[in-house]
Amino acid sequence: MAIGIDGNEANIANRVGVGQYSLSILKKWRKIASSNNQFIIYLSQPPQFWMPKKSQYFSYRIFGPQRFWTQFALPFNLFFKKREVDVFFSPAHYAPRFSPIKTVVTIHDLAYFYYPQEFKKNDLWQLKSWTKYSVKKAAKIIAVSKNTKKDLIKFYKINPQKIVVVYNGYDTKRFNSQLGSSQIEKIKRKYKIGSDYIVYLGTLQPRKNIEALIKAFPQVNKRFNRLKLVVIGKKGWLYKSIFTQVKKLGLEKKIVFTDFVPDEEIPFLLAGAKLFILPSLYEGFGITALEAMACGVPVLVSRISSLPEVVGNAGHYIENPQNYSEISQKTIQVLENPKLQKELSKKGIKQAQKFSWKNCAEEALKVLLS
Repeated sequence: MAIGIDGNEANIANRVGVGQYSLSILKKWRKIASSNNQFIIYLSQPPQFWMPKKSQYFSYRIFGPQRFWTQFALPFNLFFKKREVDVFFSPAHYAPRFSPIKTVVTIHDLAYFYYPQEFKKNDLWQLKSWTKYSVKKAAKIIAVSKNTKKDLIKFYKINPQKIVVVYNGYDTKRFNSQLGSSQIEKIKRKYKIGSDYIVYLGTLQPRKNIEALIKAFPQVNKRFNRLKLVVIGKKGWLYKSIFTQVKKLGLEKKIVFTDFVPDEEIPFLLAGAKLFILPSLYEGFGITALEAMACGVPVLVSRISSLPEVVGNAGHYIENPQNYSEISQKTIQVLENPKLQKELSKKGIKQAQKFSWKNCAEEALKVLLS
């Protein structure tokens, strides 16, 4: 079978979320490409150096124009070369608007229904309407969690039998509990951390609830006055109030903002932390929590959306993430209890082993071939 794939999200620098998912799956499929399963990757620009190398059964098609590529250039190409592939896969929310070929699309989250105020009007309209036609016309939909499947049924009235849950994975070679202490110290020096710390990893945006974490930190710091909070992630949108809050509380020397961090450094920043904390208000999956568990770091997460699916009984939970006093209390509970830290670390490593990009790629391929 010949499988066409929208590879644009994997082809951009500074990948997070969907881009990480897309590239990880492509790398796994490149390894199994054969005369039985051929992969043709459609791009609006030439493949970057990190993309999988082409082979006899794994190739690239580059064409434009780039503007509204999914809406016009891609459908045009599929119509005039419709015998080239048997099924088309979109690893992001947007499938080609018109396609003569069976299409499968992955939906990562529907946060825009819960937090519409975080999006510009045009972006919100596009997310809702373009996702709507994608899921309505798709032969099958891959949801990255049961929670995302539930939201698809709720908001788009999709037949449950049309939706298949395929969990994300993580890079098992980079994220593990055997990372060297010398490299961890080297990375800490680079980012001028210089002490024990708790860590957040993710894009800076309102639904990640970073402001509540910052408000919670002074109480934690009273109990552990040498502790720092390290916030890893690039600026997303509506982030200025985060930095305003830091100044208001006088925490400039206590909180380290790394901005975007290269992929190869993230595991060491996670592994060096006393605690990983994700007080998010909504998550489609929660890869960062999975990566932290794989590194043997105790995790504290919100008991919301998909996070209980990913973390299971291996984490400590925040019941009300909008209550920053509870965030403080739960953080202190873990930090002052070495026995609990050890227990969470052990359980987290075991829980993380249930997920991998290999499993994700294999299960997604089954959906495409069905």
